[in-house]
Amino acid sequence: MAPQPDDRPKAAGKIPRRLCYYTAGFLRDRHLRRILTLSGHELALGKPGPDDGVVVWGRSPYAHRGEAVAARRDVPLIRVEDAFLRSVRPGRLGGGGLGLMIDPVGVHFDSSAPSRLEQILANEHLDDSNILMRARDGIERIRSLNLSKYNMHDASLALPDPGYVLVVDQTRGDASIRFGGARAQSFSQMLGEAMDAHPQARIVLKVHPETALGLRAGHFSAADVSDRVTLLADPVSPRALLDGAIAVYTVSSQLGFEAILAGHRPHVYGQPFYAGWGLSHDATPLPRRGRNLTRVQLFAAAMILAPVWYDPCRDRLCSFEEAVDQLEAEVRAFREDRFGHIAVGMRLWKRGRLQAVFGVEKPLIFRNAPREAKGRGILVWAGKETDGMALPGVPLRRVEDGFLRSRGLGADLVPPLSLVTDDLGIYYDPSRESRLERLILSPPPPGGIARATRLRERLVALGLTKYNLSGARPDLPRGHRILVPGQVEDDASILKGGGEVRTNLALLQAARAAHPGAMVIYKPHPDVEAGLRAGALSTSDLNGLADVVASQAEAVALIDACDEVWTMTSLLGFEALLRGKPVTCLGAPFYAGWGLTHDLGPVPTRRMRGLDGGLLPRPTLDHLVHAALIAYPRYYDPASRRPCPVEVAVDRLATGVLPHPGLGNRFLAKLQGRFATYARFWRR
Repeated sequence: MAPQPDDRPKAAGKIPRRLCYYTAGFLRDRHLRRILTLSGHELALGKPGPDDGVVVWGRSPYAHRGEAVAARRDVPLIRVEDAFLRSVRPGRLGGGGLGLMIDPVGVHFDSSAPSRLEQILANEHLDDSNILMRARDGIERIRSLNLSKYNMHDASLALPDPGYVLVVDQTRGDASIRFGGARAQSFSQMLGEAMDAHPQARIVLKVHPETALGLRAGHFSAADVSDRVTLLADPVSPRALLDGAIAVYTVSSQLGFEAILAGHRPHVYGQPFYAGWGLSHDATPLPRRGRNLTRVQLFAAAMILAPVWYDPCRDRLCSFEEAVDQLEAEVRAFREDRFGHIAVGMRLWKRGRLQAVFGVEKPLIFRNAPREAKGRGILVWAGKETDGMALPGVPLRRVEDGFLRSRGLGADLVPPLSLVTDDLGIYYDPSRESRLERLILSPPPPGGIARATRLRERLVALGLTKYNLSGARPDLPRGHRILVPGQVEDDASILKGGGEVRTNLALLQAARAAHPGAMVIYKPHPDVEAGLRAGALSTSDLNGLADVVASQAEAVALIDACDEVWTMTSLLGFEALLRGKPVTCLGAPFYAGWGLTHDLGPVPTRRMRGLDGGLLPRPTLDHLVHAALIAYPRYYDPASRRPCPVEVAVDRLATGVLPHPGLGNRFLAKLQGRFATYARFWRR
């Protein structure tokens, strides 16, 4: 079960339900209001009563209005600030954050008085093994995902050669400087002392992201550059930048906190929340802080115990881990789509969903063939890729439906919840490596296996599959039952991944020959049953091969009722693995060759030996689940219209909160069914 957000310590101070505000930000920002409402508060204008409180944004220039009212009316003052994982972009570029610090004591960057976070750090035991395990996983997961407070950085940008001293700039007038025991002159002092302490080292001045974007001025400029000192304004990865540093100097930047998590002991010239706990060199120690903490305890307090986290897709409060799930989905979409795409080979009915998924940063440009990309990448529907389509220096990603797709068939023009993008190959083509294979061959991320286990168990409990079609289970004869799923015979997975057996008839013949006394249950493919694709078998074909033809039957009920599955490359084989059933593959689907199936098809040897030719430890089922259902696809939430983690997609499939094909799509689907015989023309 996923960790829940109810394990935070109680606030060391009363937070009234009704909070009065006096700045337009609380009126305009619906996202902020929603988090406060879900946290149990009612926002109001006017004078606070004796049981009410006043809410202000941190130490903003307008906070004095609320401060004055709270003092005059003698009611609690609540300060609100962003949590330390916020969003893709800084707040000044729009978009709400994923978490808030709601503080009835002070504010975390104001060292003149304690804050709720400081009280947790100073007074909580911070020895709960469950919380500390979550914190360790959280540290490693954030680093592995390359996440920071803001996430517009580009991991592909060049970094300075390792061995430099990193000196971190901040924006002028930032409240964490003025209220954190520092001043503007602290930056020149910091630079001078860094140069004196490291006379042979290069100094890299890291420009604040908002300064680089032209939103706010910083403290360092070209006047500080010398033969030893360089300015770095490029949006490089903070994690990678910290990895290359031999020392880190900061006044009160959050990068100092991230430096501690990366194993540094930063030199700190202000009094930020992370100073004073034995994890930093403090130029101006704060006497009331003297407790020695580990970086795991610091993280547990700052990221798990103190904040309130928000799930914008499901519109509810959530755990820290669920907030990371959401940020991971949003950051992946930004990183892959930030430069835009030329979309090639996309059928007209798919374009709306493709635009919604891949065109948020820059609208997709649809073309029948790739042209000059002008800085954009190329997206091509996998089956439409042709030789020579890749352009030199232009990223090319192949697109296909994901493995948790919808409630309804693609052939019925039902839009998908998930799409895969592959920069190496495509999952159904074993002739070359795919990104999915690379993920299966790579170690799972911290916490990944536990997450995959929860996902698998939930899918099984809910009975979810790729298409989630309804249907009854026919009466089945007693005996050893073998489920044989039919496939679309001209499907790319058979054309690319099939072995000697490439037709539904040959598959049935192979299953019957291997198990002459078994009860063979044949399930025709839904697209074939609907008359939309090739692969139908006649009654005479089935005679003597199939004991039961399970037409219009529900897939999960059949899997549960059968003892094993024989397939060419059907995804139903993967769905059977999730449910603990033995699977025999006569082709080479993505889930074959890892020691989880009985393989009679042409499985690539690299799946057994790995990319470097060495023998591989066999991946577990949940490692496969993580790669195929969590790391490989991108999910889109039709309710919130934003990228989402797989768990949100599962919720939508379970509750039926899904888009349905419009009238035009339904008419087109019926029309293409009527003319299915001529599919070679309209499927081009």
